[in-house]
Amino acid sequence: MTPIADTTQIKPDSRFLALAWITTLLASFLPDILFKELTGSMPPWLVWAKAVFLTAFIALSIFLPEIRPLRKFWVMMLALILLERFFYGWVSGTDAWQGLLSQISDSFVKSLLSTQGMRVAIAVGMILVLLILGYRRREFFLARGDIDSPAEPVRWLGINRPVPWIRLGMISSVAIGLGLLVFLFAAGRPSLETLKNVIPYLPWVLLFAATNAFGEEMSYRAALLTPLHTAVGKSQSILLTAALFGIWHFYGVPYGVIGVLMAGFLGWWLGKSMLETRGFFWPWFIHFVQDVCIFGFMAIGSITPGG
Repeated sequence: MTPIADTTQIKPDSRFLALAWITTLLASFLPDILFKELTGSMPPWLVWAKAVFLTAFIALSIFLPEIRPLRKFWVMMLALILLERFFYGWVSGTDAWQGLLSQISDSFVKSLLSTQGMRVAIAVGMILVLLILGYRRREFFLARGDIDSPAEPVRWLGINRPVPWIRLGMISSVAIGLGLLVFLFAAGRPSLETLKNVIPYLPWVLLFAATNAFGEEMSYRAALLTPLHTAVGKSQSILLTAALFGIWHFYGVPYGVIGVLMAGFLGWWLGKSMLETRGFFWPWFIHFVQDVCIFGFMAIGSITPGG
C-alpha cells in the first residue's frame, strides 16, 4: 500500500494560508452565485476568467518557490473548471447526447441521466489528470481504505475520544440520512400515496445515488484533497474543500444558504473521513445514503433543485 503522509502537524504561515483561501474562493462557484443573485445571470466569460486566473498562479509558482506547494491544487481546480465547461457546456448539448436522451420517455430518468453521465465523465477526467501529475491510485484515495481506523475526537460534536470509523460511519450515515429525511418531509410534505410512487423508481434512485456520490467525492473532494492536504495540512484542507462543496450546492437540494451550510458540514465530515481512513469507502457510502433520500424525493416530484 502506498503510504499517505501524515499532514496533521503542518502549520502554514498566515500569508500562505490566506493565498490558498483567496484563490480557492475566487475560482469557486461563489462569483457565479454573486453575479446570478445581483444581476440575474451568469456571464459566459466568467469561467474563462477563472481559468486565466488559475493559469497565472500556476505560472507564478514556477518562479516563486514559496507558493509552489499550491501548484498541483491549482492545476486540479483548473482541470475541474475546464472539464465541467467541456462536458456540461459542450458535450451535453451535442446532437449525439441529445439524441440518446430523446429515446428516454420518463422525465425523472432523463433528467438525472443527463447530469449523471456528465458527472461520471468529469470524475474520470479528474482521475486521468491526477495520474498525469504522478499520483498513484491510493494517494488520491481511490481505495477502500482502513474503514475501521480511529476518528480523531471532535469535542463540539460530543466525540471526546477516538472512535472507530466502522462505528462512526454507520452512525453518521443513519443520523445524516434521518436528519435529511425530516427536512425533506417538512419541505415537500408528500402524502403516503405519493410516497408509494417512488417504488418503481428505486433501481434508478439507487443507481443515480451511487454515481452521484462517486462523481462528487472524486471530483470535489479526493482530487482536491490530494494536493491540498500536503500543502496546508489536514484541518485547513478539510475546511477549504468543505467550503467549496457547500458553495457548489447553493442551487442544489436544499437550496440557498441553508443548502450551503448543510452541504458544507457534510463536506467537512466526509473530508475528515477520507483523510482519516485514507480511502473512499466512508465518504462515498455516507454521501450515497443522503443522495438516496434526495433522489427519492425528486422521483416523486415533491422537491426540485434550486428552489
